[in-house]
Amino acid sequence: MISKLINEFETLGLYFGLAALFFFIGMAIQDVLKKGNVPFFGRAVVWLVLFLGCSGFIAKGLIQVFWQGAGVS
Repeated sequence: MISKLINEFETLGLYFGLAALFFFIGMAIQDVLKKGNVPFFGRAVVWLVLFLGCSGFIAKGLIQVFWQGAGVS
């Protein structure tokens, strides 16, 4: 029972930690883009790449959850 609870806390801590990391990376990128006077197209490319990285991580997590629920792996 305790080991299951610890595993759940570790999983939640990992997910919240990664979410906070992505948030702070986004804030740092926004600050650098503002201070560097980057044109709109450059900002759009930077945010697109950041979004695709985050969405790939989220998609991986969802696929993993669905596969484990179906008993595939």
